[in-house]
Amino acid sequence: MQISYPDWLTPQFVYITLSAVVAVLIWIEGEMLKKTDGKLPKSKFFQISSILDTIWFFISVVVLYVIDLAPLAIAVPAAYGIYTTFGWVYGTRLLKRKGIPDSPKDLVIPAKYIAYSQSFSLIFFGLCLLVLSSPWLPILQ
Repeated sequence: MQISYPDWLTPQFVYITLSAVVAVLIWIEGEMLKKTDGKLPKSKFFQISSILDTIWFFISVVVLYVIDLAPLAIAVPAAYGIYTTFGWVYGTRLLKRKGIPDSPKDLVIPAKYIAYSQSFSLIFFGLCLLVLSSPWLPILQ
């Protein structure tokens, strides 16, 4: 017996939808960091969310090569890859200015990095919505 899926439930749809969820997680992480003044929250949700954000970079790279994405949809994994790569560089540079702490307990995420992440999450979420709605928009396919 073979299970049939609706026509709209494609690997691209699943990836883009989950990317939108990751964008929301990035926003929530930023809000949590703001409440702790940049200190890493002692929250299981924060830890799992951070791990998912990191894993999503590798998933996005694989998606570029494995899933046959529509031309507009290619922007989603590309944007996430660029964000993550520049985020690592930008975060490292910001931390070097204050000095890298010896312990993760002493780590304080700079406010500029939190703003960078949340700004990206808003734009990335909008991009995901655009890609998801593109079949119904009057744009070239």
